[in-house]
Amino acid sequence: MPEIAEVVFPVTHTEAQWRALLTPEQYDVLRGHGTERPGSCALNHEHRAGSFACAGCGQVLFVSGKKFESGTGWPSFNDPVPGAVGTSVDRGHGMIRIEAHCSQCGGHLGHVFEDGPPPTGRRYCINGVAMNFTPG
Repeated sequence: MPEIAEVVFPVTHTEAQWRALLTPEQYDVLRGHGTERPGSCALNHEHRAGSFACAGCGQVLFVSGKKFESGTGWPSFNDPVPGAVGTSVDRGHGMIRIEAHCSQCGGHLGHVFEDGPPPTGRRYCINGVAMNFTPG
């Protein structure tokens, strides 16, 4: 699995452009690898049919049928849209985890854990502020 710093993404902007495009909280998560407070995002409670897209570039990442309640305080999904979410090794905070990022802009979304429900057994634990929801 490559380190994210080694990957060139199709959508790129300067740091000043990212700051102009994103809210301060979105910038902190997507570009600064931050984490929103658990339970703080309305998307955690979004149950309508629709899609969840990257707040940085608009790429659809997840569809509502793959979302589930994990009880963690962050929106959780068991499978992304094919090709939409990349992964890399995250060695921050004294542990080794699998980071989930947008495959188009490289924006940090959250992490992937192996404690999700069938059929994949994966839990994509995603910062809600990193996404926009479109009903449909």
